[in-house]
Amino acid sequence: MKVLLTGATGYIGKRLLPVLVDAGHEVICCVRDKSRFHPPDSIKNNITIIELDLLKSETLNNIPLDIDGAFYLVHSMSTSSNYEKLELESAINFRKKLNQTKAKHVVYLSGIINNDELSKHLGSRKNVELELRKGTYNCTTLRAGIIIGSGSASFEIIRDIVEKLPVMITPKWLNTKCQPIGVSDVILFLNKTLFNSKTFNESFDIGGPNVLSYKEMLLGFAETRNLKRRIIIVPVMTPRLSSYWLYFVTSTSYKLAVALVNSMKIEVICRDKKLQEILGISPLSYKKSLEKAFSKIRNNEIISSWKDAYVSSGMNINISDFIEVPSYGCLIDSREKKYSNKTLCIEKIWSIGGENGWYYGNWLWTIRGFLDKLSGGVGIRRGRTNNNSINPGDALDFWRVLYANKEEGRLLLFAEMKLPGEAWLEFKIKNGKLYQKATFRPLGLLGRLYWFSVLPFHSFIFQGMIKKLTTHD
Repeated sequence: MKVLLTGATGYIGKRLLPVLVDAGHEVICCVRDKSRFHPPDSIKNNITIIELDLLKSETLNNIPLDIDGAFYLVHSMSTSSNYEKLELESAINFRKKLNQTKAKHVVYLSGIINNDELSKHLGSRKNVELELRKGTYNCTTLRAGIIIGSGSASFEIIRDIVEKLPVMITPKWLNTKCQPIGVSDVILFLNKTLFNSKTFNESFDIGGPNVLSYKEMLLGFAETRNLKRRIIIVPVMTPRLSSYWLYFVTSTSYKLAVALVNSMKIEVICRDKKLQEILGISPLSYKKSLEKAFSKIRNNEIISSWKDAYVSSGMNINISDFIEVPSYGCLIDSREKKYSNKTLCIEKIWSIGGENGWYYGNWLWTIRGFLDKLSGGVGIRRGRTNNNSINPGDALDFWRVLYANKEEGRLLLFAEMKLPGEAWLEFKIKNGKLYQKATFRPLGLLGRLYWFSVLPFHSFIFQGMIKKLTTHD
């Protein structure tokens, strides 16, 4: 079967893709920017990549008319405060185009909706579902709550909270009940639902076997990690304060924190186990899902991370628009140094960021990340998805990877921190030397004042960093 996969670069899409190929499907991968899509070589012969933007109806003409089915795995949460309108518009454009194809089944992954007073986030998901159901195809909606898996937003937020706070002063919504589900089970449900006539034109809640409060989830996480944690719930935290608390404690963006807090005040519990019975699936427990996630982390097998999506920064860019580093009107810190071992130098570059830090003046990088958080930026907590590989589109602390070619020995990063301008950081191996260049395109006088105010720190950090990268120790 020919299957359209929207959100192919997303957290769920990346994991679903190889499963669909393994099931024998020809997959049409929908991406907004081909340069940040890197499927495994083993499946490239079974996929086609098309560029489209659901908010630009003309780009939907790239969708083949002979598709048999489709997955709708996209949303606009955190890209705009007006995401309700954007999500509905995307759904309308998608539905109109799918009506022109021979698609007989669309599967939509949404959130559990079992409360009359829905949050803005869940209300938007419901509106999308209602719009998709107007199509000439069969539509099935799978509604999930908290998804637990290495790299998922929920997992990483819980991890940030538990591993960094021995004592937690928390909002009262931690008493809210939910029904978490492992990401592997979500993928299984999605795959088995497609083209199953028993699921046509129905909506199903999917969740694990455990109904837990968020407090119980945090304590369960702590137990899995052999950590002793104490949680004190206070009733005085308003939604705004709760959002700030989540934003500063975790690696989430503020817009995402607001959406999550509003959703976390509402119970998300499955209505029944009907789909489990239809498909013969027995989801893992919360504890087993955690253990599976940490197994993936230990073995460095994280396939996808929410942090690599642009929602983690609130930016919405095309990599191709920034791949050419400007020079006119820019301020530049350029350094070069002979390396003692080319292979080791490249390995050090490809290990930069995350737990390894930036090799020199890490305390200054940490302070810069904290200041970025205070100003509404991403901070430095995002780290990196995989310790061994870097791909264009990946998040790398408060940078975004624009170009990464290990054989060529070139890595180009674009700053997603809050700045009065635009910044690039480039590492390039050439003629026996490492060339390291920081480029800043200032926005007016404020941008220039910023650059010269941090110049002494740049001199300290960048000189130390290139020395560390080129020496064999």
